[in-house]
Amino acid sequence: MKRLAGLSALALIITSTSGCGWVWGENGYFRDRGSDYLTAQQTAPMQLPADAEAKRLDPLLPIPPHIADSTARGEYEVPRPLPLAVRADSSEFSLQRSGDSRWLVAQRVPAEVWPVARQFFEDGGFRIVDERPQTGEFSTDWQRFDALSSSMVNRLNGRVAGLDGSAETRVRVRIEPGVQRNTSEIFVVSAQRAAGSSAEVAFTERGANQALDAALLDEMLASMSRSAEQGGSVSLLAGRDFDAPSRVTLSEDGNGNPVLNLSADFDRAWSGVGRSLEMADLRVDDINRSLGVYYVNLAEGAQRQDDKPGFFRRLFGGAPDKDEIEARAERYQVRLTSVGDSVQVTVEKDLNTIAPADVSRRLLGMIQENLG
Repeated sequence: MKRLAGLSALALIITSTSGCGWVWGENGYFRDRGSDYLTAQQTAPMQLPADAEAKRLDPLLPIPPHIADSTARGEYEVPRPLPLAVRADSSEFSLQRSGDSRWLVAQRVPAEVWPVARQFFEDGGFRIVDERPQTGEFSTDWQRFDALSSSMVNRLNGRVAGLDGSAETRVRVRIEPGVQRNTSEIFVVSAQRAAGSSAEVAFTERGANQALDAALLDEMLASMSRSAEQGGSVSLLAGRDFDAPSRVTLSEDGNGNPVLNLSADFDRAWSGVGRSLEMADLRVDDINRSLGVYYVNLAEGAQRQDDKPGFFRRLFGGAPDKDEIEARAERYQVRLTSVGDSVQVTVEKDLNTIAPADVSRRLLGMIQENLG
């Protein structure tokens, strides 16, 4: 009945406005505006205060100079805009910071990043003594700074204040699949000891010399960017198990309930699951990060900020009301739980009820697929 009323209203509008020039005519609301820009005038640039610092902004869609012709008359076919130019200096590698932590993000899989990172340290004079491509880690030997290549020493002297050339240093490099698909994250941690010492100093979460770690990351960023321009190689050994690692596995608990296991800390797991739900076009009605819960509705698609019904959709009753949404809702809770160094993802109907196994397996499978 509601749709019939909408059709009747539309028919009445069309009948009452047919023949009205204010709707369809040359000066009507729905007239062809394809030639309006022929009479458009360019305004003066915005003026800023004299003491303000401004960065030059080039227009994304500049007006072609040849159309500014006051003699142009009549209809004119609007030309298609030129494609946006891609910046030639954009890099596949970037430096990320979070508090005191720094790491590199590469828009490449670990198998492509591994040989480039390894080559950087070898060219710098570091001796690699322990490497595990399948887990994305390699370590260098204990070395004095003056045993490195002269170019590396010069670059580090210019970046690291008070660099002790007599101290011995070793470096551990870890390459992990990024949270986003087909990306990698590179971490560098150093350890130091007195020259001549035989003590085995273990690596810590943060390096002994954070200024040195930061300088190595900066130099590696520049080296990787140059390597990307020249083309690089791929490590088949690193790609065998590491590019498709067991970081995300779907298994079952002791009661046979599906469980998704993520080999990541809670922050990265929470962020990754949230993006996966969005990429899977699943509706998230609410979140509770302190409890580690996403509240999802499997009966609806992902809700976006600009997802508002248009005029005709409202007119014909195409937008469901709250009662309709509630009647067909399939609400579940996606819960993240930290277990040791990993995170387990489970699906519940409510706080006291596990979701049916087929629903859990389907939902967790969609999350796993979009985690990549």
